Amino acid sequence: MATAFSSDGEAALRRELCAAAAAAPRSDLDGFYEMDRAAAFVRDGGFRKVALQFPDELLADAVEVAGRMEAATGAEMYVLGDTTYGSCCVDEVAAEHVGAEAVLHYGPACLSPCRKLPVLHIFGRQPLDIGRCTEAFRELYPEQQSCVVVLYDVVYAHAMGELEQQLCPEYPNIIFSRLVCGDPPDPTVPGEERKFGRQFLVEAAGGLQDYAMFYVGTEGLALTSFMLTWNCCPFSSFNPTTGCGRRETLNVNRALMRRLYLVERARDAGVVGILVGTLGVAGYLTVLQHLRQLLCRAGKRSYTLAVGKPNPAKLANFLEVDIFVLVACAQNSLLDSSDFYRPVVTPYELELACNPAREWTGNYLTDFRDLLPGACAHVELPPAVPAEEAVPDVSLITGKMCATHLCGPPTSQLPPSTTLACRDQTRALAEISPAASFLESRSWRGLEQQLGQTPVSKAVQGRRGIAIAYEDEGCEQP
Repeated sequence: MATAFSSDGEAALRRELCAAAAAAPRSDLDGFYEMDRAAAFVRDGGFRKVALQFPDELLADAVEVAGRMEAATGAEMYVLGDTTYGSCCVDEVAAEHVGAEAVLHYGPACLSPCRKLPVLHIFGRQPLDIGRCTEAFRELYPEQQSCVVVLYDVVYAHAMGELEQQLCPEYPNIIFSRLVCGDPPDPTVPGEERKFGRQFLVEAAGGLQDYAMFYVGTEGLALTSFMLTWNCCPFSSFNPTTGCGRRETLNVNRALMRRLYLVERARDAGVVGILVGTLGVAGYLTVLQHLRQLLCRAGKRSYTLAVGKPNPAKLANFLEVDIFVLVACAQNSLLDSSDFYRPVVTPYELELACNPAREWTGNYLTDFRDLLPGACAHVELPPAVPAEEAVPDVSLITGKMCATHLCGPPTSQLPPSTTLACRDQTRALAEISPAASFLESRSWRGLEQQLGQTPVSKAVQGRRGIAIAYEDEGCEQP
């Protein structure tokens, strides 16, 4: 999971490109990229500047697609070749740099609602062997009365109608999820449930928990998010690339135990870094403010960090931070931080650690919008408890006593500051913060001028090239 959202760039530097393959676009551009539907979206909206966002694997077609779209619509097309965060999210920031009025998002998508710009998702029509997928389903579910929900990667959405025609006559209790792409819920539809940009029409009294899940797609972040969210449901999958169906054997209980361990780490943390992992998903500013308020009430210091795509090297620069919380879309929130210097948790896990009113119910939440006021899983912060009346708790990590109560909300009248201290004999004041205190305790604090203490030397020519391969490194033979 770490390689999908976190990368140190080494793979891109070492990757070899085939010029012939990169220059040859697909022969079925009109069908694969739904050119007619995209052109109608641009014309009907009256857009004059449109951003085309492609993932890396589809960039070879970008020039041809942009040229055809400009010819069909008369609008200016701008290709977004790199994304600020995950490619599954709509990059509104890059689109606004060119003044785009709309975005055409190509390839896999997390279907998170956007804040500003109108978006049309074009997933691409990846091939799916309907006959083989039907056979795999029958092998996995021989009982025709089985209650099964069919999930799928968005790139196979075009084939679900045909698959539904094959399976529905034999399996009366099968449910096919529908992609909604930001459409508002319809209150007149009975039994409607929505999750991950998908609509489920469930008739069972227990909801989706009473169904088995059948996923069409390759192994990845989407399947992992589904399995953790519906952790009580048995999962099976069909991989269109290999043509094989299987029962998923991911140890969900072990994965949840790992996430609950991170909750205990967050409970013990004193300094928390809030990582901004999206700038386009609706509600991200609200959840940032919610997390800051939660950490302030819990007596923890927080720093908001915007570092782009997080990787171990970037986050290792913030040694004073005890734990990070990543605010990202539902698919990219589950960052595998085993290679990181400090753990990375989700907003839901931070709430479990800091909000005494929220208890673990077995339902795991990956969408941070579910935590906001008015959402289905929002839990109000309890009132403040005086320190002398608070019930202490024992840390499961360190074995030390720790407080679990919340402080009162900050008032408009600031109390006398306790973060100011005398710095020297001239009575100058210095503000004490966790970051400053940590810097004072380090033996190396960065480059220092040391004026008059170092000898003057003549300038000499240094090494040439890039850090990964200097020019003089390839001369020696092993």
